[in-house]
Amino acid sequence: MKHYHSVFVILFMLCSSSLLAQTSDALFPEIPGMVSYTYRNSLTKDLPATLDTLQAMGITDMEFSNLFGHTAADIKMELDKRGMHCSSFGVGYKDLMEKTATVAENAKALGAKFVRVASIPRDGAFTLEIAQKTIAAFNAVGKVLKEDFDLTFCYHNHGFEFEPYGEGTLYDLLIQETNPAYVSFEMDILWTFFPGADPAALLEKYGNRFKLMHLKDLRKGVKGNLSGGTPKENDVILGRGQLDIPAIIKAAKKAGVEHFYIEDESPIYYQQVPKSIEYLHSLKK
Repeated sequence: MKHYHSVFVILFMLCSSSLLAQTSDALFPEIPGMVSYTYRNSLTKDLPATLDTLQAMGITDMEFSNLFGHTAADIKMELDKRGMHCSSFGVGYKDLMEKTATVAENAKALGAKFVRVASIPRDGAFTLEIAQKTIAAFNAVGKVLKEDFDLTFCYHNHGFEFEPYGEGTLYDLLIQETNPAYVSFEMDILWTFFPGADPAALLEKYGNRFKLMHLKDLRKGVKGNLSGGTPKENDVILGRGQLDIPAIIKAAKKAGVEHFYIEDESPIYYQQVPKSIEYLHSLKK
């Protein structure tokens, strides 16, 4: 018996060492989070069943950008049942500015730490005047969220902010002129690459101003612009598009990005998401 026990222990240690080595070599060993927008149609029809689907894939971290007809407390209860949580709550610009307290209360009820907005009102191109007004508005609302509710405000870029300005872009100005104590950023890597910027370089430049990240990839051959829009079919499985995902993730981890969420707007997201997770787990340091 002692002989068999010794053999078992040795085999167990060898297997454990092998698994540990594989994990230590992995660039992205964790399960990514998920943006609710990816599963928006399913969540609207049956929120509990959709959460079951996400749970089955191992997903526990959610960014909700809609309450889908439920209360924040009800969503929190459904998440708790499944060992899941909401780390970020996305809202529209108007609600953020005009219903700040309600937004904050919903974020707290969800258990979120971050409040995110993903666009800036504009009629046409993003201008210096709009950028300056936005900077003042973000500093003000970010201060309220932080000081009154202990929430961190993040702005999610959408491509149009990269209009040339000085030696950089108006997006640079947004980062440079907002108060780091009150305003952070969520990098959408597709909407950083699409207007011609380098996501990894921006992460290296601004470091921990970026707290959150949307993981997306852009179909090969698609040319970008400053419109902030592209057909949803251009969202492809991570690693099969134009973006250098490994370089971006390395830079993001060095910068201290806290939450990585997959956002897939493709009509076949349900086929693509599992393959994107598989791709992330295949990456090596």
